[in-house]
Amino acid sequence: MGRALRKQERIYEDQALLAARTHFSLEDVKLLTELFKKLSCSICIDCNDGFISREEFQLGLFRDNRKYSLFSDRMFNLFDSNKDGLIDVGEFIRTLSIFHPDASQAKKIAVAFKLYDIWQTGFIGREEVKELIFGLLYESELILTDDIVEVIINKTIEDADSKGDGKIDIEEWNSFAAHNPSLLKNMTIPYLKDITTTFPNFVVNTQKNDEIYKDF
Repeated sequence: MGRALRKQERIYEDQALLAARTHFSLEDVKLLTELFKKLSCSICIDCNDGFISREEFQLGLFRDNRKYSLFSDRMFNLFDSNKDGLIDVGEFIRTLSIFHPDASQAKKIAVAFKLYDIWQTGFIGREEVKELIFGLLYESELILTDDIVEVIINKTIEDADSKGDGKIDIEEWNSFAAHNPSLLKNMTIPYLKDITTTFPNFVVNTQKNDEIYKDF
């Protein structure tokens, strides 16, 4: 009961406070809250519990919640900051702020490291690099031979592991990302700069898919 009450309190987090603590204006926060509401009932139209589940999150990203996605799983864990298995509106907006064009490069680098540190060991090892590459290939439906994948893994480790210990720590990652800005390309979502203009497109797209969602 206590946990449920605490969840309800988080749903109604003050919008002005969210705006003050993120890169969004108060109007942006209100629009993102509406988007959040759409996503939170995307699978079950009548189950508006005020949270985004893992399945709803993946559906919102890929329009498919029926197969495992490493990228979606890692992103969900990032948004679910209190690790209770659900995303509330505060977590949704605060995490999106990291992807705002005005968010600092240092913050984006640190968060990207957390995404790639799959087993949360404080470093990115060879097996994690391999897992990420295979995950990206699978989601992109690209097929590469094992030899080519090994070349990619070896090259990545060679370039990033300046200490030569077979793993990439946060210091090495900071240097590697600074010299390879393309690594952070997905850490910035340009439309977040002007949500007032772009948000109506999301509303239209979501409404168009309402009938599709009923099938899940």
